[in-house]
Amino acid sequence: MTTPSTVPPTATAQSAAPVDRQLLDDALNSVFAAWVRQLNLRVLSAEPGVVTLELPVAAHHVHGGGVLCGQTMMAACDTAMVLAIMSRLGSFRPMTTVQLQTSFLRPVAGDSGSARVVARVLRLGKSLVFGEVEVLNAQGDLAAHATTTYALL
Repeated sequence: MTTPSTVPPTATAQSAAPVDRQLLDDALNSVFAAWVRQLNLRVLSAEPGVVTLELPVAAHHVHGGGVLCGQTMMAACDTAMVLAIMSRLGSFRPMTTVQLQTSFLRPVAGDSGSARVVARVLRLGKSLVFGEVEVLNAQGDLAAHATTTYALL
């Protein structure tokens, strides 16, 4: 008896092609608005359709409750998904966010140093891309979960 694979077939087929990390690093500095660049996101790892970023928890992104604000996490999720899509396409293609639904599950402490943002392409169609993003706190616990839809232009 075989155990079903937890990896989608499309991810397995795509995993043979390497991801151009320099393309993703360059995109962080050129594709996004200046205020997004100020998040100081850093690519930790990338494979076709999956990108993991480091999100520094800076004092100016911590609200009065002492935790990382949701707006910062949503911007990081949106940015990570664009990079994940690029990792599947092999280049930047103009796109726009159609939907970004975010659930905040637990706080990211304002003194935690950083969080991880993991974006996964679930389906890449001709004109729409569906994905999910996880924000993990310093302990590796799920802090936020987002589902996304992008239109390729």
